[in-house]
Amino acid sequence: MTSILSSRSRERSRLVESIAARGVTDPAVLAAIGGVPREAFVPAEVAEFAYRDAALPIGVGQTISPPYVVALTTQALQLDARDRVLEIGTGSGYAAAVLAELAAEVFTVERHGELASAARERLVSHGVHNVMVHHADGRYGWPDYAPYDAIVVPSATDVVPERLRGQLVVGGRLVVPVGAPDGIQKLVRIRRTGPDDFEEETLQ
Repeated sequence: MTSILSSRSRERSRLVESIAARGVTDPAVLAAIGGVPREAFVPAEVAEFAYRDAALPIGVGQTISPPYVVALTTQALQLDARDRVLEIGTGSGYAAAVLAELAAEVFTVERHGELASAARERLVSHGVHNVMVHHADGRYGWPDYAPYDAIVVPSATDVVPERLRGQLVVGGRLVVPVGAPDGIQKLVRIRRTGPDDFEEETLQ
């Protein structure tokens, strides 16, 4: 068991180094990626591949995002330790666990009930207690707990739902890949600058 844990630790360290080499430089984000055991957030049959920088299947036709993508989008959120974050698409709970290392509270919405239940149990079992998981359609956000300092949408969309923009605080950031899921995409950050004003920038 000790040798397995040691091997996992080395794999995780190499992954963090590779992500840093690709341009994710925020020390807090890198520490969060290095501190969350990704193997605990994937099915047992693919756990041996947990530290490959690749998407992996998690059931019901869904995948866990590559660690680099999680790190890049998390860095783009520019989180503060006091922030409240909304994540659209919980998946296995891995990204929520990373966000929980950096923010005060994480609210995450998952449309697949099976994944939402599993993620909730997994997060609690690994001592992550500042994440709330909601089984619902993420296109509507989670208005009950709005507004949020940051919102992240991991999956590509051709149109950013206005409901999500409206759930940001003034000064809040929304990060989302825009474009067809099977075509050219760009990572966009939208900042709310006033009650009815937003600024948009392309990050990648």
